Amino acid sequence: MTASIVVNKLAFVWPEGQHLFNDLEFTVSAGRTGFIGNNGCGKSTLLRLIAGELKPASGDIDVTGQVAWLPQNLPLTLDTGVDELLGIQARRRALAAIEAGAVDGKLFDVVGDDWDVEDRARMELDRLGLHHVDLDRTVAGLSGGESMLVGLAGRLLTRPDILILDEPTNNLDSVARERLYEVIETFGGTLLVVSHDRELLERVDTIAELRDGRIRAFEGGYTAYEAAIAMEQEAAQRMVRVAQADKNKQKKELITTQTTLARRERYGRKMTAIKREPRIVMNARKRAAQVSAAKLKIDKQTDLDEAQRRLTEAEDKVREDPEIAVDLPETAVPPGRDVCILEGANVSYGTTALFGEEGVHLHVRGPERIALTGANGAGKTTLLNMVTGKTVPDVGNVRVSVPVHHLPQRLELLDESLTVVENMRRFAPSMTDTLLRTRLARFLFRTRRADQLVASLSGGERLRAALACVLSAEPAPGLLLFDEPTNNLDMTSSKQLEQALSAYRGALMVVSHDETFLRAIGINRRFELERGVGLVEHT
Repeated sequence: MTASIVVNKLAFVWPEGQHLFNDLEFTVSAGRTGFIGNNGCGKSTLLRLIAGELKPASGDIDVTGQVAWLPQNLPLTLDTGVDELLGIQARRRALAAIEAGAVDGKLFDVVGDDWDVEDRARMELDRLGLHHVDLDRTVAGLSGGESMLVGLAGRLLTRPDILILDEPTNNLDSVARERLYEVIETFGGTLLVVSHDRELLERVDTIAELRDGRIRAFEGGYTAYEAAIAMEQEAAQRMVRVAQADKNKQKKELITTQTTLARRERYGRKMTAIKREPRIVMNARKRAAQVSAAKLKIDKQTDLDEAQRRLTEAEDKVREDPEIAVDLPETAVPPGRDVCILEGANVSYGTTALFGEEGVHLHVRGPERIALTGANGAGKTTLLNMVTGKTVPDVGNVRVSVPVHHLPQRLELLDESLTVVENMRRFAPSMTDTLLRTRLARFLFRTRRADQLVASLSGGERLRAALACVLSAEPAPGLLLFDEPTNNLDMTSSKQLEQALSAYRGALMVVSHDETFLRAIGINRRFELERGVGLVEHT
């Protein structure tokens, strides 16, 4: 049978009582399915339900075929072995014991038919560009991206019918991403992948979107999905205009009817006053008129209510992803002004200089927007830390001439025990509460949302909170540093980040391999870090 996942009338409730799904229906069949949705909508939770890590409150999930599941955050410690992450540690130990002369039948049961497991593991690692990763080492020296690739290799070793991946390109450099894309394109089974990586999403056969508690499928990659949504929204906007016009017409007719009935009532009272007809006849006419007027009023009000219902239905079909709208003139840096200068800056690990013999030479001026790329472990984060002063170079100089703020990948600058507005007050202590909340409202933290604890925020909300803090800091930043800012962000949050950075008037240095994002924020200089070589500018 073809490998498949069928979700039927699924409901899920968190222990604290929060309902996430109710009667959710979803089917994944052969091919590659990209799974998208805003942060917090439940994508990762649904994957965990499919993988059996969580239990639904009701409904069922029917999985046909062997599943391999690669979560976004691997459960690792520094002493976790590479073979353990690959899932072959027990078989390797059994093989070693058998080769040493052991004849225990349990050892043969552990190995099964997988006598070439080490060769297959080596082949998968090499295929993913991990030639340097030895099976006997620990993950302590691996980058986050390398650990993710080792985990992927382990899942592929199981020869799964169904492969489930959650944000697999996070922390991967451009070369590693290309290798992952090749795995995605050549995998012969059923693939379900949660991702915000547009390059990856262009390589799938179907886009499945989780929105408002239900899942809809669109044939093709992300560009085809965007086109389908654009057509759908154009039709929805047209229906809103038609429904609004109908409502206005019905409202006008109701007013006209009420005016006509009021005129008739005044005429009837006048006829009663002059008593031109017998009382019994006049009373009968009055009752008939009242009945007719009441019916007409009810009919017209019903027409208006129905028009309002149609308008509400039409408006519900229009997507309203909120946009950030900020103006930040105080962050402006004049063109040509020195912002940051690195002269031969370098750090060493043992006898090895990270940035080669010459170190890093970089001159940032005015409102330049610089992208830093390079392989995992090339030193991108170290370079940012030298600019902020967190890492002091062993040789060379670093001079920063403007206020600088750094948004690291994990957004450690936020205090999770404080609310959003309390965090912002730490960065702008002299700002009034009214101005703090006005600024936060521009970053979509309106009214009570500003009083949420940071610990309760989604990834996209945390980034917006961090942006609000640093862009409102005293003094205003003339240089912003970002380290893989779009990791874990949904499409809406990525666009909101792009909007905020479009309003920023200072200089930017961004570590990212997200080409779509880099183009959107107007990068005008690109550098690649090569370990042991240094910084190479690409024109």
